[in-house]
Amino acid sequence: MAYDADVIVIGAGLAGLAATAELVDAGRKVILLDQEPEQSVGGQAHWSFGGLFFVDSPEQRRMRIKDSHELALQDWYGTAGFDRAEDHWPRKWAEAYVDFAAGEKRAWLHGQGVRFFPVVGWAERGGYDATGHGNSVPRFHITWGTGPGLVAPFVRRVREGVARGLVQLRFRHRVTGLDRSAGSVDTVTGEILQPSAVERGAASSREVAGAFEYRAQAVIVTSGGIGGNHALVRANWPERLGTPPASMLSGVPAHVDGLMLGVTEAAGGRMINRDRMWHYTEGIQNWNPIWAKHGIRILPGPSSLWFDARGKRLPVPLFPGFDTLGTLDHIMRTGYDYTWFVLDQRIIGKEFALSGSEQNPDLTGKSVRGVLGRARADVPGPVRAFMDKGADFVVEKDLASLVRGMNALTEEPLIDEAALRREITARDREITNTFTKDLQVMAIRGARNYLGDKLIRTAAPHRLLDPQAGPLIAVRLHILTRKSLGGLETDLSSRVLTEGGDALPGVYAAGEAAGFGGGGVHGYRSLEGTFLGGCLFSGRTAGRAAARAVG
Repeated sequence: MAYDADVIVIGAGLAGLAATAELVDAGRKVILLDQEPEQSVGGQAHWSFGGLFFVDSPEQRRMRIKDSHELALQDWYGTAGFDRAEDHWPRKWAEAYVDFAAGEKRAWLHGQGVRFFPVVGWAERGGYDATGHGNSVPRFHITWGTGPGLVAPFVRRVREGVARGLVQLRFRHRVTGLDRSAGSVDTVTGEILQPSAVERGAASSREVAGAFEYRAQAVIVTSGGIGGNHALVRANWPERLGTPPASMLSGVPAHVDGLMLGVTEAAGGRMINRDRMWHYTEGIQNWNPIWAKHGIRILPGPSSLWFDARGKRLPVPLFPGFDTLGTLDHIMRTGYDYTWFVLDQRIIGKEFALSGSEQNPDLTGKSVRGVLGRARADVPGPVRAFMDKGADFVVEKDLASLVRGMNALTEEPLIDEAALRREITARDREITNTFTKDLQVMAIRGARNYLGDKLIRTAAPHRLLDPQAGPLIAVRLHILTRKSLGGLETDLSSRVLTEGGDALPGVYAAGEAAGFGGGGVHGYRSLEGTFLGGCLFSGRTAGRAAARAVG
C-alpha cells in the first residue's frame, strides 16, 4: 500500500506549524491535520501575548541586565524542582532549551522577520533564595505583533510548502486512531467534521460528515494540552494542591481537549507528569467572550495588595507576579477559589497589562503611536473597558463603598471593612519612609531599580488611601486554566517513548502534547516566556528528526 505523505502532522498550532515548516525545508511531503477550521490555524499561540524567554539578549544588554547561561540554568532547575525518575528526559530537554534560548533562538527568529519590543519584562520573580523558584533577572521578551506576529512566519513557510505541492492542509479532521503496519505506526484514522465558519476560537460543530484514513512513514503529534477540558483538568488535579476549584475560567478554547493524548497512549505512547499543570491565579471574566468561560489573565506589576476571600493579605512572597504555583497552592488551602486585588487608579494605569493578542491592539498591530499613547494614558483602553464593563471590577471613591461592592459580588459578605482598613493603613504607614519591614514595599522599590519597571511597569510608591491616587479599585480574581506541564515522554529527537523506554516506531511529539519536550521540560513551575519557545524548539526538533528518519 502506497503512502499518502512522508509525514503526517496532527495539530496546526505553533508546534505543528514549526514542524511542518522544517519538513518542507527538507523537501518532505506532509499532511497537516487539525480538527478545527482553517481560521483557527496557529492555535493558542495566536491568542498569546507573544512572550519569549531569551538569555543575554541584545534587548537585555540595552536595559543593563546582566544575564548568562549559567544563571538561567540555575533559575530553571530551581523553578522546575525535578524530583522524579521520569524527569530524566525533561531534565535533558531543559538543558537543551536553555542552550537554545542563550544561543541561536533569537537569531533564528530574527532571520524570519520576528522583532521584539525593546523593554524586557520581569515575570515570575520568585522571592525565595538564589537556588529557588523564579527569574533572577528580566527575561520576558514581547514579540512585536504579539502572538499573531510570531505565528505569521511559520504560516508563511507552510503555505509556501502548499504552493510547492509539499503540504496538504486537512482541517476539520479529528484523529481517533493511530495504527501500525509492518511494525511502525503509519496509519492515521479519524472523522471528518462538518465545515464550520465560526470565528477563531469559538466552538465549532462536532457533527461528523465522513471518515478518513491516511498513511505515512512518520506521525508527529502536536495537538496541545488539556486546558479547555475542565473535567480532564480536575481528573489530573494534583493531590498536593488539594481539592480542585469548584469554579474555573478557561484561558484556552474548548477544543484544547486533550483527546489526542489518549489516542497516542492507546497506540503505545507513555504519558508522564500528568499532575503537573500551570493555571493562573489572576483570571478575570472576559466582558466580551469568544469561547465558553473565557477568562483573561492580568499581568500585574508588584504594587496591588493581594487578599484572600476573607480579606486576609496573602503571605510573603506571594506578591503579584512572583510565584504563580505557590499562590495557587495557598489559595486552594483557604477553602475558597477566588481572591482580591485592592489597588487604585494610579497603580492600575501603570501596572495592569492584560494577556492576549486581542487585549493589546497596539502591540499586536505593531503601532508605535498606539504604544506611545498607552504610555501617556491614565488607564490603557482595554483595561478601562474592564473597569467599566468587567463583572469582577469594583471602582469606588472610598473604602466603605469599595467593601460594599466587593461583598455584593460574592455569595457571602466575607470582607470586613475595619479589618481591611487596618491592613491597608498599616501598609500605607510603611510607604512614608525609605526604610520598611514590609517585604512587598521592598519589592516595589527593588523593581523600580530596574529601568524597564520604573518606566512602564511599577508605579511610584504611594499611599493607597491617598485621594489623589484614586479612585480605589478591587478586582475579584479567579483560577484560570491554561497549560499542561506533563505530556508524552520524548527523547531528544522528539521520538515518543513507550512504557518500556523504547521509541514508539514512527511517532514523534512536540509542543504542549509533549510537555513542551520530554514530557515535562518545566517540571513543576514555569519561568514564563517558555511555552511559545517550547513549541518552537520542540516542533523544530521533531520536524528535523522526522525528516531525517524518512529520508
